[in-house]
Amino acid sequence: MPASSERLKTLDGVMDGLMSRYRERVPDVSGIIDALIDEGVIASADEIENDHIAFRTLGVPSLGIQSFEKIFLHYGYEKREPYDFKEKKLNAYWYSPPEPKYPRIFVSELRVRELSDEAQHRIYRYSDTVIFDPVDSLDLDDAEAVDRFLHQPLWDTPTLDDYLALLKESEYAAWVIYNRYYLNHFTISVHNLKPGYNTIQDFVAFLERRGFRLNNAGGTIKTSPDEGLLQASTVAQMLEAEFAEGKKHRIAGSYVEFAERRVLPEYRHLPADQIRREHRRDGFEAGNADKIFESTFTSQTGKS
Repeated sequence: MPASSERLKTLDGVMDGLMSRYRERVPDVSGIIDALIDEGVIASADEIENDHIAFRTLGVPSLGIQSFEKIFLHYGYEKREPYDFKEKKLNAYWYSPPEPKYPRIFVSELRVRELSDEAQHRIYRYSDTVIFDPVDSLDLDDAEAVDRFLHQPLWDTPTLDDYLALLKESEYAAWVIYNRYYLNHFTISVHNLKPGYNTIQDFVAFLERRGFRLNNAGGTIKTSPDEGLLQASTVAQMLEAEFAEGKKHRIAGSYVEFAERRVLPEYRHLPADQIRREHRRDGFEAGNADKIFESTFTSQTGKS
């Protein structure tokens, strides 16, 4: 059932809140937009299509995908294919938007029970304080309330010891235990930019020329087997984080992703000015996403 205009208006408010705080935490966002304006690719940030946004969660009672997805299903998003990341112990789904102007959403969760007993104990020490699904008591028609929820602590600030112990076993777990539901990344659709910038190869060359640090796990450009989806990302911004006992430590925050969705074979006869979102490769690719996750990993953030 299509979302009502009131719910879409609320969704607009939620998206504005997410992107506003995300830009504050990730200087690369403004840096890339300013560089695109400087090179005459766009006149303003409004010209950028947001391909998708992503969130990370913990697969524990009262939280995880089953809780988080209620927010965006309320606004008319539709749940699509599942993904399994065996090595990283993650489940994920993507959600298609109620209207093409909105970004797709990718939500992942850590399969906590597959971690060591010690790591589980450290996670449950925090997550067990969440007894009821917090989304059930949230007014999803109040954009400000939803925005506050997505940026508020769901559990106590972790100790540095817990964070570092989790980091050794699951960098994803460490990221979520501190960052919670903060927006993990947004994604620039490069195929809608002007020639010279509208392929992932050209866009990566532009980013490298401008001095942005890119995730090279599995290669700088991640390509789906059908070659229809090509992705790249920056390395996560490092943040000065304060832990429970007042100790400070630099940790990975969020990053920026870039995607090129190629026109599907059956639509390649269409003139360029007739190509719409539905004519391009949709969905995601587990192999690509697996390496994109590593944008927050120390193997990337620790590079000189």
